[in-house]
Amino acid sequence: MTPVEADIHQRIAIEGPLSVARVVGLANAHYYATRDPLGATGDFTTSPEISQMFGELLGILAAVTWSAMGSPASFRLVELGPGRGTLMSDALRAAGIVPGFINAASVHLVETSPTLRAAQARTLTGIAPSLSWHDAAEDIPDGPLIVIANEFFDALPIQQFVRIGEGWHERVVGLTGEKLAFGLSPQRADALVPSVLRGMPAGSMVETSPASLQIVRTLASRIARDKGAVIVIDYGHAQSGAGDTLQAVRDHQFTDVLTDLGAADLTAHVDFSALAAAGQETGVDVLGPTTQREFLLRMGLANRAAILKEKATPEQRVAIDAAFDRLTDAEPTGMGSLFKVLALTSGLPPLPGFEDLPE
Repeated sequence: MTPVEADIHQRIAIEGPLSVARVVGLANAHYYATRDPLGATGDFTTSPEISQMFGELLGILAAVTWSAMGSPASFRLVELGPGRGTLMSDALRAAGIVPGFINAASVHLVETSPTLRAAQARTLTGIAPSLSWHDAAEDIPDGPLIVIANEFFDALPIQQFVRIGEGWHERVVGLTGEKLAFGLSPQRADALVPSVLRGMPAGSMVETSPASLQIVRTLASRIARDKGAVIVIDYGHAQSGAGDTLQAVRDHQFTDVLTDLGAADLTAHVDFSALAAAGQETGVDVLGPTTQREFLLRMGLANRAAILKEKATPEQRVAIDAAFDRLTDAEPTGMGSLFKVLALTSGLPPLPGFEDLPE
């Protein structure tokens, strides 16, 4: 039994069954605080770790956005959940070709994990012009800002609800003997289910992430006031719908959600429609979502790959092609299709990567 499992057992004994959101929050807080989960020796790999091209293109997007904002003399370049700092390092290198960008930028990382903060410091010290860490998005200092959130929202707690007859009930985690097990709260929770989902047929399961929506509202309010943009890249669905997407990954393999809590990465698909609606509530502009494949191709991924291959060894060319294919894989479960990209902007023209999106 992991320390998190023991803690949850004790909490259930005292409080009764816990919500799925509470379990995910407790498990992931311990998980991210105690390890570097990335890469071959970790549990999963993200796009910035697959290829430098990913972060470089986001750096170019940040530089173009800064120029569209009027090139403010000072602005916050923010990343939510920055991993090892790889994306930010690549982004700064690419954006540095735009005169004035680096001098104007102060880098702010929203990260609670001491382990990952240390990794980010190793990667970015001497590269980032000014480097600060924050526990929450609300802590980012005032001023114009550009925010990048790659694979951040999928790890935030979710609530799950199941329709039984005419009513909705929250999914909870309790004990069956000595084992953790899913169940349903006897109290109806219709008011907690978004109206767009309440008409789902009996037996349907839906997911919400109040924590995600609150962060989006906070950031959208900031860019509405101070100008800027928020770029979200994550796996998920473009339209709200029914389904159980909660999953656990350990050693690059899916595992049982309630097994090895705190030692496996718990995530769920991001509802991009809900994020967009939360942004629209504040009056900001919403671009997308579009697929990661379409976004990266519009941003010039093919051209960047060709440039890198010009001076590459044969082995490096193979690796560049493999990275390109993985980032743009159009299969339903491939990164190019499953991952979506959404932008929130305030008073800016359409950003690169989002032009001429289909209605």
